[in-house]
Amino acid sequence: MRPETIYHVNYANECEENIEKERRYTMFTGIVEEVGTIDTISRGANSAVLTIRAEKVLAGTKVGDSIAVNGICLTVTRLMPHAFTADVMHETLNRSSLANAMRGAHVNLERAMAADGRFGGHIVSGHVDGTGRIVEVKKDDNAIWYTIQATPQLTRYIVEKGSVTIDGISLTVAKVAEDNFSISAIPHTVSQTVLKDRNVGAVVNLETDIIGKYVEKLLFKGQSEGITEEMTGAQTIKENALHKSGENKPDGITRDFLAKYGF
Repeated sequence: MRPETIYHVNYANECEENIEKERRYTMFTGIVEEVGTIDTISRGANSAVLTIRAEKVLAGTKVGDSIAVNGICLTVTRLMPHAFTADVMHETLNRSSLANAMRGAHVNLERAMAADGRFGGHIVSGHVDGTGRIVEVKKDDNAIWYTIQATPQLTRYIVEKGSVTIDGISLTVAKVAEDNFSISAIPHTVSQTVLKDRNVGAVVNLETDIIGKYVEKLLFKGQSEGITEEMTGAQTIKENALHKSGENKPDGITRDFLAKYGF
């Protein structure tokens, strides 16, 4: 075989490997594929090992792949015919409801979205921001309303008509208050996820919209308190002053920039 032929073969193999990686590893979208069951929990001092019974999410999954378990991105460490095993680290236990997980509990499962897959929900990283507590569940004709209490550190990134991830489910926010927010779910979503098991008092995992967190960091880099009404007002005054004086335009993302592109 000539050298140039070997080169082309190796290059083709490398391209196929890269395409396969891109297809298998990206992110999640909050569209639950199936409800699994925790089979065993082995707890350490500050960690745990879960074995979860599942079927659908095992198809095409390999050791090292990621599966979202109630919205938490976990790495598959072992595969069995009808189950998989994943390690849960200290940080994950501190931030999520898995710290109180029980054997036999149902969990939402979703494989990482393939690069050529359908984007059914919203951008979900699988990195839980914290937990909330359900304080009210009520029916409204064919919808079911869930009101969830959360800290101001979480609700600051939750906006009406925006997206939020609850136990790995991509849901649209219907109402927002200072210390709680509400979502309205259709019966199909409830029946096909762990929402059917969630009653008043239940603790749920929350992941807020990652885009909002990036925007805040870019707008107020170096300011630990994040976005407040006073700060946005001061920013507007500063930008107007710069514009009128003819000085250099502010670098990076500004309120005018966000407004221009529909934010």
